Amino acid sequence: MITLAYLTWTDIAFERTDAIDDDSAMLNLTEVLIFGLPDSAEEKIFTLVEVSPGRWEMNEAIQLHPNPDSDGIDFVVKSGQSEHVAFVHLDAPRMRNSKLEFENDVTEQLCDYGYRRFDAFVQTGNVCDLTEASSALHKALELTPPGHSYLPSHLHYLGMSLRCHFEQTGRSSDITKAILVQRRALSLTPTGHPNLLLRLNKLDDSLECRFQLTGDLSDIAEVISVQMRALELTRHGHADLPIWLNSLGRSLTRRFRKTGELSDITNAISIQQRAVDLTPQGDANLPGRFGSLALSLGLRFQWTGELLDITRAISLQQRAVDLAPQDHPQLLKLLSNLGSFLADRFGRTGELSDVTDAIDVLRRAVDPAPQGHPSLPAWLSNLGASLTHRFECTGELSDINEAIAVQQRAVDLAPKGHANLPSWLNNLGGSLNCRFERTGELSDITKAISMRQRAIDLIPQGHVSLPIYLNGLAGSLTRRFECTGELSEINQAISALQRAVAHTPEGHVHMPSHLTNLGNSFAIRFGHTAELSDLTEAISVQRRAVNLAPQGHRYLPGWLNNLGGSLQQRYFATRALSDITEAISAHQKAVDLTPQGHPDLPGWLNNLGISLTWHSKRTNKISDISEVILVQRRAVDLAPQGHAGLAGWLNNLSDSLTRRFLETHELGDIAEAVSTQLRAVDLTPKGHPSLPVRLGGLASSLYCRSLFTCDNGDREESLRLFKAAALCTAGSPGTKLLAAKRWAKELIQLCPQPSTEIVLAFDTALDSVGLIAGLERTVRGRYTQLENISGLALEAAAAAFGIDRADKALEWLEQGRCLVWTQLNSLRTPLDDLRVHNKGLAKKIDAISRQLDNAGSSRGAPDIGMSLEEKISLEDEARVHLGLVGQWNDVLRTARAIPGFQSFLMPSPCSALMQHLPESGPIVVINVHDRRCDALALLAGLDEPLHIPLPNFSVEKSSKYRAVLDSQLRTRNLRVREVGAVTSIDGEVRGIRSVPIGEHGEDPPVQRVLRGLWEEVVKPILTALGFSRIDRTSEKAPPRIWWCPTGPLSFLPLHAAGIYRGSDSEGVFHYAVSSYTPTVTAITSRVKKHRSIEAEVSGLFLTSQPNVTGASSIPGTTKEVRSIFEKGEGSGVRMLKLEGNDMTVDTCLDRMHEFSSIHLACHGSQNAAEPLQSRFLFHQGSLDLGTIIRSNLKNADLAFLSACQTSTGDEKISDEAVHLVAGMLAAGYRRVVGTMWSIGDQPAQEVATTFYDYLFTHRDGTNGTFDGTLSAYALHDATEKLRLSLNESENSLLTWVPFVHFGY
Repeated sequence: MITLAYLTWTDIAFERTDAIDDDSAMLNLTEVLIFGLPDSAEEKIFTLVEVSPGRWEMNEAIQLHPNPDSDGIDFVVKSGQSEHVAFVHLDAPRMRNSKLEFENDVTEQLCDYGYRRFDAFVQTGNVCDLTEASSALHKALELTPPGHSYLPSHLHYLGMSLRCHFEQTGRSSDITKAILVQRRALSLTPTGHPNLLLRLNKLDDSLECRFQLTGDLSDIAEVISVQMRALELTRHGHADLPIWLNSLGRSLTRRFRKTGELSDITNAISIQQRAVDLTPQGDANLPGRFGSLALSLGLRFQWTGELLDITRAISLQQRAVDLAPQDHPQLLKLLSNLGSFLADRFGRTGELSDVTDAIDVLRRAVDPAPQGHPSLPAWLSNLGASLTHRFECTGELSDINEAIAVQQRAVDLAPKGHANLPSWLNNLGGSLNCRFERTGELSDITKAISMRQRAIDLIPQGHVSLPIYLNGLAGSLTRRFECTGELSEINQAISALQRAVAHTPEGHVHMPSHLTNLGNSFAIRFGHTAELSDLTEAISVQRRAVNLAPQGHRYLPGWLNNLGGSLQQRYFATRALSDITEAISAHQKAVDLTPQGHPDLPGWLNNLGISLTWHSKRTNKISDISEVILVQRRAVDLAPQGHAGLAGWLNNLSDSLTRRFLETHELGDIAEAVSTQLRAVDLTPKGHPSLPVRLGGLASSLYCRSLFTCDNGDREESLRLFKAAALCTAGSPGTKLLAAKRWAKELIQLCPQPSTEIVLAFDTALDSVGLIAGLERTVRGRYTQLENISGLALEAAAAAFGIDRADKALEWLEQGRCLVWTQLNSLRTPLDDLRVHNKGLAKKIDAISRQLDNAGSSRGAPDIGMSLEEKISLEDEARVHLGLVGQWNDVLRTARAIPGFQSFLMPSPCSALMQHLPESGPIVVINVHDRRCDALALLAGLDEPLHIPLPNFSVEKSSKYRAVLDSQLRTRNLRVREVGAVTSIDGEVRGIRSVPIGEHGEDPPVQRVLRGLWEEVVKPILTALGFSRIDRTSEKAPPRIWWCPTGPLSFLPLHAAGIYRGSDSEGVFHYAVSSYTPTVTAITSRVKKHRSIEAEVSGLFLTSQPNVTGASSIPGTTKEVRSIFEKGEGSGVRMLKLEGNDMTVDTCLDRMHEFSSIHLACHGSQNAAEPLQSRFLFHQGSLDLGTIIRSNLKNADLAFLSACQTSTGDEKISDEAVHLVAGMLAAGYRRVVGTMWSIGDQPAQEVATTFYDYLFTHRDGTNGTFDGTLSAYALHDATEKLRLSLNESENSLLTWVPFVHFGY
């Protein structure tokens, strides 16, 4: 019981309760006089304010007197004309008595007042009524004791008022309070209470409101629980049963939208069908229930693609529209949904009448909808989607323009935070994407990406629509990549599509679309990276998409076309006939399934033409080329004016006409080819990435015509166009490289006198090489790219020699060869000088270079058998790798902005290459090209290289010598280190046969090769250098010479060149000590960075691995290592040896850090396709080159690889030095001893022990350290002793010749 001194009255109002029939009866109340108030002997005057017609309020409160003898208070109400309009008396004693003692009566009055105000709000919508109702009900609730019978009712009404407040304000706190109050009301309502169902219904409404606001699944789960309880309480035949059934079905549908749980939508359809069946004909609710059932069927169709569902949905929705009167409040919504269903069926069948009907119906919904209607944005977005669908069928630009306009309006009208805003943004992005594909307007695709990214950002992870939005974003990113060539965008697209596939359940209707788009992105990236694994993955997922597509699916032709395109690309890469055959079949089927007039038909025909083109190149039949031309002409004829693809289709037609001209010499074909290509160029805007392709195509056509017409004007114009294509700012590096090569070739052929413009042409070409095989690729990917451009640097150097530019020849040979090793070395460049100027930048460059090094060499390749999660992980690695490349380019720009560092990590000019040359002898670079052969000798003290022409040598001779030597090696099976694989000292053969001297006394094959190298290459160089035979009596060290051969000469033993028969026998070893180097920089950088070996790491680590599983036994390695170990220890050298099972891979790496020199007596395995996977084979595993390189061996000095063929390269990329010896140089070793082919077990022991004998006996005794400074002399001595112990037979030569020294 609450005791009050005064009873305070607030919210006093006066209402007129009689009807107001005319204006004359209107009142204007202005004030009220109150008599009998406490502490006031006279009346008090209070102002009245009219708050609504017939209602006036006091803004002040009054109090009743606590004296029980008080009679009460009187009210006199006055009008504006000072008339007394009404008199009211309040009996105070009666108010103070009657159970509450103020309180109970006040509670009842507050509740009654709250109920009446809430009812008034419901009738009028006046927010003041709602505010008063809430205030009164809150006060009443405070005064109602627990357990009071009216408490559930008070809570129920307060909950409804709070929910209405939420609908007015949108404040989440209001709806949360409403739910809490309604839950309490429901918990206090006993089973069987007549208002239980009503209260369940109101709680259900509030929970649904909050679910629509927040999307919290717990809310919709509680809604479903509440509705199921209500159904249990509703007896069969009750009028409310269809209502509850329909509500439960709608809630299950809402949860399905959120979770994609198919059982929810299936249950919803069953329940809603029951609601429809229980609703009598003529019931006003029947149209809405038809609509709810149709909506659920439509949603299930979107998930499963079951045509029967969407057909039923359209039928039911049409019935709903037909039954709804014109003033039905849901008519516009019913029309909008009918339009959406028609559009969905069009998407499945491609039936144009469906999308046309959809647009008409949606216009009927949109046009009469008032501005501000809450559903208007959704209807506008649906109308835009249907207009876009029709544009995709007809190509009518007005449709796509209108689509974008209405969808933009939908987005603009959407309230902030609206649950459907992501969907509307995604639809707008899709329409912008479509218009871009038609017009090529870059701003459209940029905005499309922005809209679609925003859509994804607005939805939570796991949202049922996430795969659709990811798919859309990926499509737009892919389109922009095709324009910009920015690799990060296609990588992002692939990652988004992989996520879309991962989040899409098996059997989902959208799965084929996600798969085919993922395949498209892989295929498009292949065009940039040439990674065959991308194509393999593309074909795999695209085949799966086609196999999953239902027959008659609208998008099946497009999916077939995409599959054909990927197969077509793989044929180009591998020339597998089955691929182009399948591609033609897929393209032909796509064309056959596409109706006449469809806007995609020209594109399908163009792609069919490309596949037929490749097939015709295989058959070389004129009839096949003619068929291609017919198909391509049809594509061009069907293309609408202004179509973004027309220029490309014209380009392809021109190529085919040119091909037929070359076969038939029909001038009409080449004339049409030129005019067609001119039109393609005119249609291609400046800066378009395809412009270099089209300029190059026109140049080729003009060049072909000039060959038959002898028109110098055509030839000169073709030269100009090749130059323009090469110098384009946009376009792929590969395309521009091809144009630059043609430009250079034409300059050489067209100009009788060598042109200095050749320098610009080859500069442009070689700059493109670095872009084609850039750091963003894996090492494997870089080598794959370089296979296609092998020999470019050699061609450039030959041209430079032709214009007496030995300096440019040297620069180009250095820039264009051993690119990958150069990149790896760049990532390990000492930063001492930079650290002085900017320590932080040097630290950053060092960190990024390490990460890049690891990313390029350790990134795995996708495999068809990998899980999707594993593939996603690989794409994440690729994205990180690409990000590192961006950071690398940024820090290089920063470094090059520092004075004195302008050329930091750029290709060195000739002047820089001529610095830091070794004093002990020249570096000789030998260029071999089909036009000419030349040598460059780099000698310390000279400013420019010495040019030595080699007129008697040629590519043909080099290749012939290579073939002869290879034949002899294969005959003797010299590919593995074997016991008894070579001649013994007394000349007897172990496992091979001797090759007799020729019948007419000519040299046998190997000696013939070595004689040719001596007479045509080595002797002319030594003569030009002024070298004389070594004076054996002199204590002076003989001169050294570093050979840097190119092309097929890289596989030939220049260090053994000589004449081995007769009295005039001599060889290079009589004149100098030979070493090899893959590049000039590999030597000069070591001269420049000369360092002493620190005492704590100085020493030799040795291992023998004689019995590796799967390889032949080499027991001599054990004896070899033990012998060297004993002699080293006896000489005071710090030594360690581990044999066989005593050494693991990790142990070996640890010892390589601890010892400056290593000796590996084991099998070696060279992998030319994956150079960093070349490895040394141990008992306990294998150590690959990539792992060694990543180990950052700071103290590495000498590596002796007593293993087989460790300096054997790959013919396809002869100038990349993809062998173990070069790899060890790249890993940081200053000098490496290896072998050019397999070695015998016994000779290997002899050479190795003699080699170390020399080093141990010639050590500098002053500091006690051990290093490989004299390693070239040591090997020269060891091989000479072995040579002198053998005869001059072929077998003897093949015994000592393979040992080679690389490095400083």
